[in-house]
Amino acid sequence: MKTEGRNAVAELLKTDRNIDKILMEKGAQGSLSVLFAEARKRGIRVQFAERAVLDKESESRRHQGVIAFTTEYEYYDLDDIIREKKDPDRGGFIVLCDGIEDVHNLGSILRVAECAGADGVVIPKAGSASVTESVIRISAGAAEHMKVARVPNLVSAVETLKKSGYWVYALEAGGEDIYKEDFSGNIALVVGGEDSGVRRLTKERCDKILSIPLYGKVNSLNASVALGVAAYEAVRRRRE
Repeated sequence: MKTEGRNAVAELLKTDRNIDKILMEKGAQGSLSVLFAEARKRGIRVQFAERAVLDKESESRRHQGVIAFTTEYEYYDLDDIIREKKDPDRGGFIVLCDGIEDVHNLGSILRVAECAGADGVVIPKAGSASVTESVIRISAGAAEHMKVARVPNLVSAVETLKKSGYWVYALEAGGEDIYKEDFSGNIALVVGGEDSGVRRLTKERCDKILSIPLYGKVNSLNASVALGVAAYEAVRRRRE
């Protein structure tokens, strides 16, 4: 698995992930020099090559002179995410993705979740994008710091969360005003795909449906934008 780009590799180096080697463009300067120093400090093998070599290895064509080679992305168990809360005093905070198939959306969702301090993100094995090199790059490295659980069935995951004391909210049109919810305790936010939204079976298992008021002519927000609005409203209310 490859992680490409200066920011993404910098974030990768802050984690405990196993890095096989780093391919770096010859004549490294600036931030590349910093990455080289950090890699050497961790004992990671750095191989220098001409830019044409990196262009050939790159899948995104935006490697910025550095590509890290790692083992496959390691998913977490949902039980581990539930147990290891970042802020036990305020309660758990988990994001569930229902039908997020676009890698750009998933990458952006992971970035929003990480910035908002979520404990983890849950994705289903079927009908969802997985954590790939592109997702990691799009997340600006946030995927390296976010625990992602890949579950066989999202509805079962919702039931598991509810049994563990979580209040599960579906972000969907036609629900209650999101700005009237207090978001206290253990919470989980479910965001759906742009075309289909949160699926019916998933919504039926959720405790409440919340909606973001829309005042323009377009009737929906991008999935990651909707999560950003909801996640930071939850953060604001939980800090009061």
